Amino acid sequence: MDANTQTIDERHMANAIRALAMDAVQAANSGHPGMPMGMADVATVLFNRFLNLDPAAPDWANRDRFVLSTGHGSMLLYAINHLLGYDDMGMDQIRNFRQLGYRTAGHPEYGHAKGVEVTTGPLGQGLATAVGMALSERLGHARFGDLIDHYVYTIAGDGCLMEGVSHEAIDLAGHLKLGHLIVLWDDNRITIDGDTNLSTSTDQQARFAASGWHVLSVDGHGLEQIAQALETARDDPRPSLIACRTLIGFGAPNKQGGHDVHGAPLGDAEIVAARAYLGWNHPPFEIPDDVYDAWRKAAARGADARKDWNVALAASPKGDALQVHLRADMAPLNRAMADYKAKLAADLPKVATRKASQMALEVVNSTLPFTIGGSADLTGSNLTQTKDMAAVNAADFSGRYINYGIREFGMSAAMNGLSLAGLFKPYGGTFLVFADYARPAIRLAALMGLPTIFVMTHDSIGLGEDGPTHQPVETLASLRAIPNLTVLRPCDAMETAEAWEIAMASKSTPVLLALSRQGLPALRKTAEAENLSARGGYVLRETDGARDVTLIATGSEVEIAMKAADVLAKDGIRAAVVSAPSFELFREQPDAYRADVLGTAPRIGVEAAIRMGWDAVLRTDDGFVGMTGFGASAPADALYQHFGITPDVVATAAKALL
Repeated sequence: MDANTQTIDERHMANAIRALAMDAVQAANSGHPGMPMGMADVATVLFNRFLNLDPAAPDWANRDRFVLSTGHGSMLLYAINHLLGYDDMGMDQIRNFRQLGYRTAGHPEYGHAKGVEVTTGPLGQGLATAVGMALSERLGHARFGDLIDHYVYTIAGDGCLMEGVSHEAIDLAGHLKLGHLIVLWDDNRITIDGDTNLSTSTDQQARFAASGWHVLSVDGHGLEQIAQALETARDDPRPSLIACRTLIGFGAPNKQGGHDVHGAPLGDAEIVAARAYLGWNHPPFEIPDDVYDAWRKAAARGADARKDWNVALAASPKGDALQVHLRADMAPLNRAMADYKAKLAADLPKVATRKASQMALEVVNSTLPFTIGGSADLTGSNLTQTKDMAAVNAADFSGRYINYGIREFGMSAAMNGLSLAGLFKPYGGTFLVFADYARPAIRLAALMGLPTIFVMTHDSIGLGEDGPTHQPVETLASLRAIPNLTVLRPCDAMETAEAWEIAMASKSTPVLLALSRQGLPALRKTAEAENLSARGGYVLRETDGARDVTLIATGSEVEIAMKAADVLAKDGIRAAVVSAPSFELFREQPDAYRADVLGTAPRIGVEAAIRMGWDAVLRTDDGFVGMTGFGASAPADALYQHFGITPDVVATAAKALL
């Protein structure tokens, strides 16, 4: 403990959190006062004695991370950030909790306020994302020594530990021995419906211990017990769970300990009683100077630590390498990709786009040191590991590849944590149909504006014999429905290389690559200076003279559209072919460009998936050749014939429109 750490006023410091929480929720007539009041003592000890951060430099690379996995208790975090002195969290923000245009949203939102490390609210995801942050810390420490040496602290509740993703997260963290991850469990034994014994009998401490965690338990209102447990946890090489037995709504004498205090204002009378019970003799939204002084001392400790770190950074021989990671400069990749695409134009390889993805990744990973790859136990199918890419394990974090295991949701949330931590550009793979398992983390990546890269292979009925359980006929539509997610379905090796350029250049949008199992011919014969895929859609084959019909396809079906154009040409019908690897990017293009690409002639969409979402490029009266139901188990060629996704069927559909 630092000699300057404030300890004398910790109970008073905690009561300031309680007062702000109950007053803000009351003013909003909405919110969750129970958890902030119950965990105020734990949070105060953590921030006052241990956690290093600097409100004046909220993005400091070696700061400790605090993740409020129980995001409904957001007033705990807002109150702390106000008391610490974040310049965007004045009392006006607290007074306007949950109001439009203010930073104090109902659940913490990354990017809306300083000191909010991750968007939380969907229970369990904060914990799973924190695993990724702790993984980043160990990866960074292996590369940069003491320049990256900090802790990740998480407050999680009973709901977080009930959600299935919590098991994926704690299993992975225990397996990798992420010793700088400390979870503070708000063991208040209350859920919305009532006592936890209504719905669970799990011994959570035994569950964490079975996953390789260091487990302690404390009275969540015993300041010295909390401090001692944190000291012990920081010294253990395993991730730690500290079970904090708390009273939900602590300080509200008539409501504490019951589920009614979880998610509703206390009411004026109970707030008066709570002030008397806590000895808090101050009006609403008024904090005495001695409390501010105590909290600002905690912030000053972090500021001193940052200054010392800056000196160490300037003196370290690893400082320049760390700056490369922090800047994430893509210029070297741009040059290497230009050479690679020229080679593709010369070789014209016929490969599955999952293989083309691995080929492009060889360029990416050999050029940029800050990529971290992985797969949910499908490395040999996703082809996400490149040569000289060693796997990470609990004894050696110098590698660049994570075996996430069969944990699609946990993998995706952990990748979000890696992305948030700021040192690495993560990507990870699974089958496209299992995007449904990963969807909540994909959605949060989009909501937070994180450039996480999701590599999804086996993208259609073209995967063949594994059958309809694995054939994602509706998945593309559901992913295209997520705002701020770029879905890319490339048609050949050239478009796949361009897709990786787009993914690596993205700063505030997650990118999902949908890649084929089956081999596809090289349809792009030249390496243009412009990244055509970045347009989202472009004319791959134009007609001589006015178009009679425009065939629009994505991915593996672009080849089918090209062959259909040949069939139509034999009958004197002029068909243009548009490759549309990304509806999202195409939608962003100028109206004149989109009109030029799509033309005015009748259109036929071609995709081995359902039509939903194709209104980005098709009009009501345009045609569509694709799926209308689930697939079947058979070789890919037989399935395309069976479901009528063939050049002849496309040509017939075009003639019907004419």
